Parts: sequence; structure tokens; C-alpha cells
Amino acid sequence: MGNQQEESRGVKKLTVLSLGAGVQSSTLALMAAHGEIDMPDCAIFADTQSEPQSVYKWLDWLEKQLPFQVYKVSKGNLGESALKIHKSKKGNYYQKSAPPAWITEGDGKVNLLMRQCTVDFKIDPIRKKLRDLGGKKSGVEQLIGISLDEAHRMKPSRDGWVRNRWPLVEKGMKRHDCVAWMKRKGYPTPPRSSCSFCPYHSNEEWRRLKREEPNAFDDAVRWEVKFQKTMSNVIGFRGKPFLHRSCVPLSEIDFDAPSPQIDMFGNDCEGVCGV
Repeated sequence: MGNQQEESRGVKKLTVLSLGAGVQSSTLALMAAHGEIDMPDCAIFADTQSEPQSVYKWLDWLEKQLPFQVYKVSKGNLGESALKIHKSKKGNYYQKSAPPAWITEGDGKVNLLMRQCTVDFKIDPIRKKLRDLGGKKSGVEQLIGISLDEAHRMKPSRDGWVRNRWPLVEKGMKRHDCVAWMKRKGYPTPPRSSCSFCPYHSNEEWRRLKREEPNAFDDAVRWEVKFQKTMSNVIGFRGKPFLHRSCVPLSEIDFDAPSPQIDMFGNDCEGVCGV
């Protein structure tokens, strides 16, 4: 209703592509460049400063193919922020912006930590940029790269002045359709867009990082050890966090062996990671 009222007053609604720089959102961006979906006024990439170099190289290439501006926003380095311990007014120590690491508790069950990183380092920086662009006054149509096979991730915006749309779902396109579209147009396949230490990685992605981007994998190995030390200082935190569902250190895992670790990005209902 709010967006319709603003348009009736002659204020043009802002159309923005939420660009994760992965397969689906990159396909959307290039489809817009080819005139196959509505052209956005701009795209916004929220940089956690913690993704593998392949993502940043891809984004540099992608920008050159697009007829609209790509804004890069960042709250800082997620990897560094998640390793910091904060002290409350009551003297308690706590940690912010944790990724959804796997933990083992006394009963032997494996659970996931609550995910805080997406809101703090993806959603909020994008929302701030939308406000800076005048989106709260004009209303925003936000194009999100969720494909049909991930339709369960579709979620309305928490802001009344933002209307989310999912063009790939509207077109009935799944992730493999995006890969096929890129191939037909002669484009390379984009990398997985996520932090190098993301616990949502499948065994396949961990294996790819270890073989193709060893520096990123080594960073994840070191980060896991540091994160475990950080969480050991948090009052009330029980268990030990790991980046792999097996709750075995990354450095010790055989990623070619059978494992229950699957791609967990379907758990990200915001639709800004892994796309």
C-alpha cells in the first residue's frame, strides 16, 4: 500500500538487485543486461570482507558486463568481528555476529549456533544503503536471486517500504537452469558466494576450496581454531564450535569420504548468502 501511495504522488519506485555474486544473483544481473527481466536502477553487494578471492575476481568481471551501477557496502570484516569478545555493563563477556557453527553438547547431540552474521553483515548494510538512496521515501522493489528449487527461502521484507520479488521463481528457473543459461550465453560459471569459513559449506565446497583456493581453506582452518578459543571465553557457552557437521577440525577431515555434511544454504531464509 505504501509503495502504491508514493507512486501515485509521482515518486518513482526504486528497483534494486540484491547481488550476492553467486550463480543465481549473477544470472539475474546478466539477464537484466540482456533485457530478459526488468532493468534495476542499481545492484547492491554487501561485502563481508571474508569471501574467497574467486568471489571478488568474479564480481570485478561481472561489474564490467552490467549497464547499471553496483554499489558495494560493508560493515567491516566479519571474520575479525566474530573473533572479538565484548564486555557488558554487568561485566559479562559475550560475542556478536557469530556464524552458525556446529557444536557438540554433553548429551552428544550436534546442534547449530544461532546465525547472527547474515543480518549484521548482509541485511543491515543493504537496508542502510537503500535508505541512503531514498528508498524509504520512494519505496523499493528488491530483486532477489532465489531460484525455484530454493523457493522455501522466499520471505517478505521486514520493512513495509520494501517489496521483495524473485524473478527466477517467476520464470520457473532452478539453479541448474541458471548454470545452463550462463553457458548458452558464453559466460563462465560463477563461484559459490559465501564466507570462506561458512559452516553451511557442503563437503563438495570444502573440497573445492582445499584444492582450488588453498589460501582460503587455510584461512578457514586457522579461523576455526581462533573461534573456538573466542567462544571458550564466553560465559554460559557450552560445547565446542566446529565448521563441519562431523565436529572434527577442518584440518583432519577427508572430504572425499561419505559424510552427512550437505549444502546448508537452504537454511538461510534471507536469500542473500550462497546466491
